[in-house]
Amino acid sequence: MITTHVLDTTSGQPAQGVLVRLESNGHIIGDAVTDEDGRCRALGPAHVEAGVYRLVFDTDTYFARVGREAFFPEVTVTFRITDPDRHHHVPVLLSPFSFTSYRGS
Repeated sequence: MITTHVLDTTSGQPAQGVLVRLESNGHIIGDAVTDEDGRCRALGPAHVEAGVYRLVFDTDTYFARVGREAFFPEVTVTFRITDPDRHHHVPVLLSPFSFTSYRGS
């Protein structure tokens, strides 16, 4: 399972309403919109195979909605799954001019 959480570090609040797309091998395999807590709890299939995946975050639409100009119109995080039986949580800390991601739990 793959999940994500987006925190707007400018406001210190969860980034609600961010469209997130999950891709593998150039194909979209899932998408979701962050909830009121900035989370996508069901993103793509419940079970994924080992391989390389991408999460693409539509930050342009989010920042336009909250009235802020942003440098990155989208954020892409590419990561590798080696143990498909584990839960993979990929959070993003977001601001208009930077972002950070890490392997969450």
